[in-house]
Amino acid sequence: MGYEIFLDLKFHDIPSTVSGAVASAVKLKGVCLLTLHTLGGTEVLEAAVKAAHKVKNPPALLGVTVLTSHDASSLKRAGIAGTPAAAALRLARIAKATGCDGVVASPQEVQAVRRAFGPKFLIVVPGIRPAHSESDDQSRVATPSAAIRCGADYLVIGRPITGASDPRKAATQINGEIAAALASIGTRA
Repeated sequence: MGYEIFLDLKFHDIPSTVSGAVASAVKLKGVCLLTLHTLGGTEVLEAAVKAAHKVKNPPALLGVTVLTSHDASSLKRAGIAGTPAAAALRLARIAKATGCDGVVASPQEVQAVRRAFGPKFLIVVPGIRPAHSESDDQSRVATPSAAIRCGADYLVIGRPITGASDPRKAATQINGEIAAALASIGTRA
């Protein structure tokens, strides 16, 4: 149908398994973005990048940093030291160093990632909640306009649309907010 696909599978396994999964995924028609867990480490990400680049025009590989459902206490319980923002920036550095095209990061990390890696490093931002929405199980959220103003390239917006009583109306309102934010900053080409 010609749609571009964000294949958000968050591959996280040993290098050979992730390499095989990426090699299969990049052959799928229409895939433009593909996620990997940065917690897999350098070897996993390097294997994924190598597998992706065996095809012409591979999708952008995105390293998932810290899930938006995590806060400092949940990271501590998982054995990850420091704040979510510090952990996300550390993991983004690994993604960049291994050849990933960008990261998935919460709205709170967008500015730091953008400063560290510049305008060509893609930043996909989940945890997007319009002002009238509940945060649900997300700990680190922002409105669509706030995420755009911080430097997000793509926004992930699910339940505020799919859970709305009128999904079409919700999507239209969110699109309007995004368009206004882009107009206020001038679109990044």
